[in-house]
This record gives sequence, structure tokens and C-alpha cells, in this order.
Amino acid sequence: MDSRDEPDERHRRPPGVSDDTVAALGKLSEALECVERARGQLYSLHQLIGHADLMLDDAVRMFRDAGHPEIAHRIADELVGRNVIAGRWTFQIVEDFDDGYHALFRDVERSAREQLVGGRRHLYEAEMKERRRTHGRSGHEVRPAGEP
Repeated sequence: MDSRDEPDERHRRPPGVSDDTVAALGKLSEALECVERARGQLYSLHQLIGHADLMLDDAVRMFRDAGHPEIAHRIADELVGRNVIAGRWTFQIVEDFDDGYHALFRDVERSAREQLVGGRRHLYEAEMKERRRTHGRSGHEVRPAGEP
């Protein structure tokens, strides 16, 4: 087999690494990917709540213009600028998540890869690609053209 038709070194398991280890690292990586998706949702929450808070300014003005000052006052007094959870706006939630859980999760995943497979990423997926692709067929190349 042509060596260019094999995965590059960073996507080959080191000698002596078991299938179980590769599977466990794959599951840890998959869990991290779920956390990354959740992080994206958290940022969506952050942006949506911020946008909603700014839209309240228009609602307050519109209620005042429509002759409903008591509703306008309640929105302005109780909702505009309100914490979404005790003591926190969404930016604080995002920062706590990023600096705490997310940072630890990434560190644990990276540390496991470094300790067990020299830091290689996505070995489980790289091996799945090798099992599933059709060698020699266009669109099934192991890596981009021109990559050593």
C-alpha cells in the first residue's frame, strides 16, 4: 500500500495502545464535543437574553406612548437589567462556565490523550474512517492532496 494512502502519524495509534483505550478516549472526546455544543447554546442564551433586554427599551417606550405608564414602569423597574439568576447576568454565567467546568473538562481530556497516546486527537474516528472508506476511490482519500 502507498504510504500516502495511510493516515498520517498524528492519526495512527501508538504501538501497544489497546482497542479499549482508543474507545475510551473516543468516548471522552465525544463527551467533550457535547460540552462544546452546550457551551455554544450557553452563548446563544447570553446573546438572546441580551437582545431581549435591549428590546425592552422599545417596549417601555411603546407602552408609555400608548398610554400605559404603569406597565411601562413595571417593565423598566422589574425587568430591564435584571439578573437572570441570583446575582448574575448571562456574561457572568458564561465566564463561570468557561473558567470552571469547561476549562477542567478540556484539561482532563487533553491530559488523558497526552498520557495515553502522545496527545493524538480523534484516533477512534481516524480508525473508523480507515474501516469505512474505499481505498483508491475519489472522495475517499485519507488526507487532502499535497499533504505529506
